Amino acid sequence: MTKKIGITELVLRDAHQSLIATRMPLSDMLPILDKLDQVGFHSLECWGGATFDACLRFLKEDPWERLRVIRRKCPNTKLQMLFRGQNILGYRHYSDDVVEYFVQRSVANGIDIIRIFDALNDIKNLTVSINAAKKEKCHVQVAMSYTTGPVFTNEYYVNYAKQIENAGADSICIKDMAALLTPYKTYDLVKAIKAAVKIPVQLHTHYTSGLASMCELKAVEAGVDYLDTAMSPLALGTSHAPTESMVAALKDTPYDTGLDLVLLNEIRDYFMTLREKYIKSGLLDPKMLATNTKALIYQVPGGMLSNLLSQLKQAGKEDKLEEVLQEVPRVRKDAGYPPLVTPTSQIVGTQAVFNVITGERYKMCTNEFKDLIAGKYGTTPVPVDDGFAKKIIGDAPRITCRPADLLKPELETLRKECAEWTEQEEDVLSYAQFPKVAVDFFKKRAEKKYGIDGKHADAAAQIHPV
Repeated sequence: MTKKIGITELVLRDAHQSLIATRMPLSDMLPILDKLDQVGFHSLECWGGATFDACLRFLKEDPWERLRVIRRKCPNTKLQMLFRGQNILGYRHYSDDVVEYFVQRSVANGIDIIRIFDALNDIKNLTVSINAAKKEKCHVQVAMSYTTGPVFTNEYYVNYAKQIENAGADSICIKDMAALLTPYKTYDLVKAIKAAVKIPVQLHTHYTSGLASMCELKAVEAGVDYLDTAMSPLALGTSHAPTESMVAALKDTPYDTGLDLVLLNEIRDYFMTLREKYIKSGLLDPKMLATNTKALIYQVPGGMLSNLLSQLKQAGKEDKLEEVLQEVPRVRKDAGYPPLVTPTSQIVGTQAVFNVITGERYKMCTNEFKDLIAGKYGTTPVPVDDGFAKKIIGDAPRITCRPADLLKPELETLRKECAEWTEQEEDVLSYAQFPKVAVDFFKKRAEKKYGIDGKHADAAAQIHPV
């Protein structure tokens, strides 16, 4: 049986998010966009995830303009983004009107495929964004956050896959953010999901534990439809399987991708120069390219590992990393076994750091950890023990409904709050995600455009209408 495998290229989003903390500027993308558009990828992942935050906070770029530019330069390729369901691209739950508007503007600015996930695999947190994307005639892919633990059997994922299909998704992604899959586990999981649903299945896995290429090959043999890969200069380590290698592995087989290795190698040459630049500048630490099977033991994604180390360095407790890594699975168990992906990875990781550096478990708890235990992020895969919950949140109520049901519409309030700075309708969405960071960006944008201090941006906007 012949089955052409589609490739989603990650070099413009998750590859640099995984290796250089999402610091690739648009200027580094521009020279190669036309060639990326010629390849014939199933899709080009270029937006969402941490790119939005990094654009505003570190690169001083408008993320919406980045998307529009990539759309213009890549007219022949579907553009894809990663979307955190009710969290959108931020770290809290947003009201439904904000979620719906963000989806609408994302599609209007050029997105063709929205990959939506919830950190807890709680389908309740995905329904609004799924319906909003379908309303915009966008391809809706729902990603299941893959993890391991007592409840995370193939039956668990098959059941979730059926929920995803019934919710109206066009395809499913197995999102292995912590590189916990092994080749034969991958084969069995893909086989089980493919037998249970009719919609296409895609595999997303990281190279951290050194198994990604083998997992992808076994997924292909099990019937997967699409694979996520990254151009080789920004592959491996905490990134992904190399695109060129997977294309070569499948060439002249029933699964041939049909992609041109000569063209891919021209693209590789360009990204090789970027890689060298990033290593020289210190952005790319060669250690990030090493295989680390600790991921299989501690279930800690690569990005989370670097965050933990950073927190410990700031506290002068760098020598406590091993203790923290051992504490992470214990905190995760106490918290109802949440998959470790944004934002739960940060919540569990930070709490593990506090438990170790204070010398007493849960002596000090973050507000986010309390919210997780209270159900404000959704239903955890395993119910949190009542006694433990009381220890963390006392007699505060625990939420069992969809958390966003408790939120009032907030779009108009947000519009009023940032009206002074607004130059395009998407600005309110940037402000909604990261209020302080967005305002700092708006001020600098006004100064650059009009040569005035940020306070007069509203007047400038009237003089120079957008």
